Amino acid sequence: MWFQTSLRLAPRSRGFHLISDEIERALPALPDMRIGLLHVFIQHTSASLTVNENADPTVREDFERHFNVMVPEDAPYYRHTDEGSDDMPAHLKASLLGPSLTVPVGNGRLSLGTWQGIYLCEHRDHGGSRNLVLTLNGERSRWQPGQDVPDPYRRR
Repeated sequence: MWFQTSLRLAPRSRGFHLISDEIERALPALPDMRIGLLHVFIQHTSASLTVNENADPTVREDFERHFNVMVPEDAPYYRHTDEGSDDMPAHLKASLLGPSLTVPVGNGRLSLGTWQGIYLCEHRDHGGSRNLVLTLNGERSRWQPGQDVPDPYRRR
């Protein structure tokens, strides 16, 4: 089974933002998936996606501080400066982290680790809304959410 949809995220401030719940809500087919993969692609060049710590917000704050040191604004060698001092660094940060993620799906859920969440990495001061393409592929199950998933290899 294939399912694809777009998700428009509300504008966010510069920084690293958890969006796992928004992605799950945008996938009505997810609870029916026994096994599969979710591909998440961001259609922008100045924002990116990554998976990391979902519990302690200081991790997201440290990400922002580290990337601002690693890729500073106003570097004298930047030539792409017409859109502001945050634009070229945003492109570089987005390339370092990447535009897409693939997350395994099992038993009707994203198979993220206990402390993992999907981040929108907003690298612009005023990036605006962001568009994601969500592509879910896998095998549907006949089970109902909340039940144990039957093991097709188990002898009966």
